[in-house]
Amino acid sequence: MVHPAFEPILRQAREHPQAHPSSVSIQERRQIFRDETIALQGAMAPMAYQEERTIRLDDRTLAARLYVPQSEESQALVIYFHGGSFVTGDLDTHEWLCRRLASDTKMRFLAIDYRLAPEYPFPAGLSDAMDAIRYVATHRSEFGVGDSRLIIMGESAGANLATVAAAQLRDEGLGIAAQVLIYPTLGPELMTDSAYAFASGYLLDLDHLRYDYRQYLGEFGDHTDPRVTPLLCIDLSRAAPAVVVIAQCDPLRDEAVAYAGLLRHCGVPVELLEAKGMVHGFLEMGGVVPEALEVVEKLATHLHRLVEDPST
Repeated sequence: MVHPAFEPILRQAREHPQAHPSSVSIQERRQIFRDETIALQGAMAPMAYQEERTIRLDDRTLAARLYVPQSEESQALVIYFHGGSFVTGDLDTHEWLCRRLASDTKMRFLAIDYRLAPEYPFPAGLSDAMDAIRYVATHRSEFGVGDSRLIIMGESAGANLATVAAAQLRDEGLGIAAQVLIYPTLGPELMTDSAYAFASGYLLDLDHLRYDYRQYLGEFGDHTDPRVTPLLCIDLSRAAPAVVVIAQCDPLRDEAVAYAGLLRHCGVPVELLEAKGMVHGFLEMGGVVPEALEVVEKLATHLHRLVEDPST
């Protein structure tokens, strides 16, 4: 079932399992994640240029990084939120992926460095995501896209933030053309069939993710709040069209499929792209497993269609 190219990576991970996050300091965890992620990166895709940016909000400042591909074609800006279980990850850990996606989609990417738990529990990261989107929407010229439309994209925990932001901001007239959810985590309960089938040994350990959800939520205990568990949102009508990318061997696969179904039920156009034989985080490993990037071409095609279609 798992793609043969991933077998050595999974074998290594199973033979040398990570320590439970409760036994490691958050600073050490972030450094380990950073080291492991960067070690899997291949050659960086060339950009026309990239710039460090600052998003100045009323009560805080967020760092961001703008990627402009050499063959930019579409007048759209992708606002990207990295993964890392709400507690790790930064602009550097996902630079390889942002550059590759920008190059392949031929779109500008703006990666946002949102606040992390446990220092900044819910809803800090979500507030950063929503306020960053609002800021970019009203300051498009600062990012070289004029009146172009926006695409909200997130990966894993970042896809949770993108999911909630797309629902919460749907009626604010921000010109959001699409939401792209890459193997999203959609709530702390984790009770699906795929969660049981791939709970451990497939790079995302659900026991670790449950622990990280507790760090993320802090004292907020209502798991039924749709800002925590988007699968429990009653009405998603008028949300932006969605592209949902899933991995066949991912514990989060089934909840992403369920969310795609919920969007369709609410009348939202959805494209579900499944990567056969892939595991959670497969796009980040494209530097060492080139087959992991085959889905990117399909993703680029869908994004261009959504941006160019005036009915969306």
